[in-house]
Amino acid sequence: MLIVLAEATLGAGALEEGRAAFTAMIEASRKEEGCITYSYAIDVLDPLKLIIVEKWVDDAALAHHFGTPHMATFQGALAGLDISITELKKFQADDGSPLS
Repeated sequence: MLIVLAEATLGAGALEEGRAAFTAMIEASRKEEGCITYSYAIDVLDPLKLIIVEKWVDDAALAHHFGTPHMATFQGALAGLDISITELKKFQADDGSPLS
């Protein structure tokens, strides 16, 4: 399993202006084969920090994700917004079974 963790800084109004695009991206990504989870959240202590959490079954699923039409639409929708990725990390994990 791959885990992608990212943080982005949102400029004034970017959350509201991008909300429809964020929603569409989350909904479409969650339907992709190979997507385990896909979510965005706002930091409780910093309302301008967007936290992105993605889990994919493998590298092929993540690579496919970047080539989807909804990814292109999403990137186009966000092009004019004040959003900057401040951190992006990808981790390889085990099968996700709970620790005993």
